[in-house]
Parts: sequence; structure tokens; C-alpha cells
Amino acid sequence: MFKKKKSGIRKIGHPDRALSYFKPEKKVLLLIAIGGTGFNGGMIAGPYFEGRLAQCLYDCIQGQATSMDMLRLAGVYLSVIFFVQVMRTLKRFSGARLRNDLSRNMRHMLYNGIVHMSRDEVERESTGAMMTKAVADVDASATGMQQVTTEIFDTGVLLSSYLAMLFVYDWKLTLLSCLFIPAAYAIALSLKGPVTKINEKFKQTAGRLNQETMDRVNNAITYRVYGREQDRDESYEKILTEYEKDAVVSNLWGNATGPVYNTIAMSGILFIIWFGGKNVLGRGWTVWDIGVFTTYVSCFTKFAQKVSMSARMFNQMQRALVSWRRIKPLFREYVELPRPDKNAVVDQIVARDVTVYYPRSEPVLWGISFEAFKGQVIGVTGAVACGKTALAKAFIGDASYEGTLQLDGRELRWMDDVEKSGLIAYMGHEPELMSDSVRENILLGETADTAPLLKMVHMDEEVGLMPEGEETYVGSGGQQLSGGQQARISLARTLCHSRNIMILDDPFSAVDQKTEREIFAELKRLAKDRIVLLFSHRLALFPETDGVLYLHDGTGIFGTHSQLLKENAEYASLYETQQAGGAAVER
Repeated sequence: MFKKKKSGIRKIGHPDRALSYFKPEKKVLLLIAIGGTGFNGGMIAGPYFEGRLAQCLYDCIQGQATSMDMLRLAGVYLSVIFFVQVMRTLKRFSGARLRNDLSRNMRHMLYNGIVHMSRDEVERESTGAMMTKAVADVDASATGMQQVTTEIFDTGVLLSSYLAMLFVYDWKLTLLSCLFIPAAYAIALSLKGPVTKINEKFKQTAGRLNQETMDRVNNAITYRVYGREQDRDESYEKILTEYEKDAVVSNLWGNATGPVYNTIAMSGILFIIWFGGKNVLGRGWTVWDIGVFTTYVSCFTKFAQKVSMSARMFNQMQRALVSWRRIKPLFREYVELPRPDKNAVVDQIVARDVTVYYPRSEPVLWGISFEAFKGQVIGVTGAVACGKTALAKAFIGDASYEGTLQLDGRELRWMDDVEKSGLIAYMGHEPELMSDSVRENILLGETADTAPLLKMVHMDEEVGLMPEGEETYVGSGGQQLSGGQQARISLARTLCHSRNIMILDDPFSAVDQKTEREIFAELKRLAKDRIVLLFSHRLALFPETDGVLYLHDGTGIFGTHSQLLKENAEYASLYETQQAGGAAVER
């Protein structure tokens, strides 16, 4: 029936370790190594040829060289620079590719971690904070990891090349002029704490702003109807102002420190001008000509600039480390789960003295007992907030239980998620539609004909009238559809992915009685070789069920509809009240 679409997910072993993300990128890292070594090693050609050209120009003026000598030297210089720029292009392209690959793989693993979060973990994370982590923090972490990689060459190879060149020309002057370099790194190291603290605060504010933005958009109608738009706008403006303030401070510490580091690193130029001038005049530690002096000054200037950049980069990496620490707890080992057995069969459900509860909460239900057999539709009902949804979620592991809940003699709690998904199909009382087409909301990535499914839930004519039919987008959360349409599409999705046990939580909550009866007839037909647990507050169809579980005061009583009418006054009163209301509506 289905043709499964291929997945492009790349699995990363030990996803909470940064080094794990570099292992699949060996080819890209090799290109970075080649480009970085060629580019940074060749950068010393700039100062060298600048000095030789200056000396050649001086010799031309003195009549000791010709214009052809200058042209040949310039030609060699241009050839070397061309090679250096080719290596630079290779390095930058590979670096960008590495950053994109790291970001993609981290997002895959973060997605894997988020979808496998427990209920407790989900409740502790606000949507705004989750969005900030999934977008901004992943990008910041990937950029930081890429910068660390390229810094090995930009700092290690390049600074070593410059320093070696300086030592060749005058090692004493080099030691003297580099006295200020450690000060730049010391200041960068001392700012580690403030940079980390400020960036952590900025990330938290960004999460709050995202959360406030989503709240303002999702609840816009409610705020307008109750005249609270101005209050919400003022609240949003307050958080936006705080975000802008924290962003300015964060960027200030991250970017404004560059000139400070550069000034400190360049302080050694004073020694070079003084002692280098003596070298040119023949009264220093060594003898220089104009070309050597020009080369030395150019080389030291580039060396100092690179030192200031690497010191600034250190602070930027601290910001990336903050982002990594925020997303690290969300990473989980990717496990290749086997496909559920969609043809698995269950003949019997047995519940004995079941207590249902949510984590860290008091029991919602207790003493629940019932039996259901293949071919039966069991109705579950009760007053509002009686625990119907909690009991339904116990079957899919979203609520915990104690006692006995067995499928063909096997305890449900000991089954893993894969086995459950092969046995149980679940429709919650909230449709949970995606911002996608009607078709995709039903198929969830599979390939099949949706026409029979839409017809089963009596949605085929309405979908046919939509602008693009089943390819019509339903909007965020299905907001372009009515409540009844949302519920029926959700039901069609459940029927599309039907299993031997069907858990349907309020599938008729937003449809009229005529449509309810027509859909129920389809469910009865479907239930011939399945077990259907129908959770509903509407009892009009319960006389046609094979059994009823009535929930009241935290517990439940099980029997046929006729038995409960005779033996339970509360159930009888609820049913008669609804029947009277339904008759009045029909008249």
C-alpha cells in the first residue's frame, strides 16, 4: 500500500561530543588543510616581495637596476599572489562547506533528540527557547567549530611563518617588539567570564522574545476580542527592548575588542622604527637595506593584526561555547529503529485494577478494569476532565500506569515504542495538524490514495471544493479549517495508519449527529478484525457499542450500555439528558 520515502539523515555517534561531527568530514578537512597551508604559508610572500620591490625601485633611482628588473620581479610577485589567492579560495570554500555540513548534521541530531524527549523534558522547555536553540545556537556552534578548524592554519601556520621570517631578519628586535603580544592574549583570556555571562543572558532573552512572538501571533484574536492588544503590545515592546539592549552589549563585547587587541599588539612597532632605523644606518644589531626594513615592517604589521584577530576570535569562540552548552543536553544517540510490524494481531485487551497518572502528579484514575476482544467497539465516557484522555494516552506510553494492562497476556508497559506502534493507532482529542497539505497531513510522508480515506470520514466533497483539492494547505495547526474538518482529517490519518488496536479520543467532538452516525458505521465495519476503544463525551451511539466504560469520581464501571442504564443512575441520567437535548435539536 505504501512506498516509503528515503531519509537523508546522517547518524552521528556520540552526538554530545563536538569532535564526533568532524569524523564524516575527512575530505572537507583535507581540502581545508591543503588550502590553509598553501594560503597561510604563502602569505609571507607579500611582505618579502613588497620589500624587494621597494629596494628595486631604490636601485632603479640610483641607476643600479632597470625597469625590466622591476617588471620581472613584479611578474613573479603576481604569480605567487595568484597561487596564494587560489589557495585562499579553496580554504574559504571548504570552510563554508564544513560549516554547512556541521550545521546540517547538528540539526539532524538535535531534531532526533527533541522528538525523543520525555514528557517531563518537553514541559520544562519553552517553545521560544527550543526555537532559539534549534536555529541560533546550532548556527553559532557550527560557526565556532569551523572557526576553530580554520584557526589552526590562520593562527598556527600563518603566525609561525611570520614569526620565522622576523627571526631570520633580526631575532633580538623580534623578541623585543613581541613583548606586548602576550598582553593581548591575557586580556582576551580575562574577558572569558564576562563574554560568557553576557552571551548567556542574550540567549535567554532571545528565547523569551521568540516565545512572546509566538504567543502574540497564535492568540491575536483572543487579545483583540477581549481588548488586551495594547497590554500585550506593551509587554512585547518591553521584551524587545531588553533583547535589543542585550544584543548591543553582546555584539560590543564580541566585536569592539578588536581595535584594543590590535593597538596592544602593534605597540611593538615603536621598537622597530627605532632599532630598525639603526639597522638601516648600520649602527644596529644587524645591517639592513631599505628592502629589508620595508619587509620587516610589513611582516610585523600583518603579524600583529593576525594576533589581534586571533585574540578577538577567542572571545567569539567563547560565545559559540555558550551555544554548544545550551544544545548539548538535547543531543541523543541516534538509534536505527526497525519498522513496526503493521500486521501484528491482538485478540484481547485485559485491564485489571489500573491506576493512571502523569509524572509528578497525583493519580488521575484508579481501579479501572475492563476487557475488549477483536471485533468489538468499546465506548469510554464520563464527565469533562474525568480522565478519558489520560487513559487513552496510557496505551501509547504518554501517561504512566500501575496495575495490569495486557495485550494477549503481555504487559503493555514492557513493550517498546516500535512494538506499540505496530499494534496501536492513536487519535488524540487535539488534531495536531501540520502546516502542510490535506494529503500530507493524512499520509505523513507515505504514498497512497487518500480518496477512500476522505470518503470514509465524509470529507471527500468538502476537500473537492477546496482551491487545490487535497493539495490545499491547511495553515498552521490547521487554522484554515473548521474544527470538524480538522477532526475528520485527523481521523482519516488514523485510519490510513490503522493498527489492530484503534484508540480514538473524541473523534466526533466537532461534527453533527448525522455525520457522526455515518462515520461510526465505517468504524463498525473497520472493527470486524480490530479492537476499537472509542473515547467520547457524546453517548448517542453508545447503544451500538459492545461495551461501555463509564468514568466517574476517579474510577470506572464497565458493562454493556443496557446494564449501565439499569445499574448506574449517573450514566443513565447523562445518557437521557443527551438524548433529550438531541431530540430537541432535531425538532
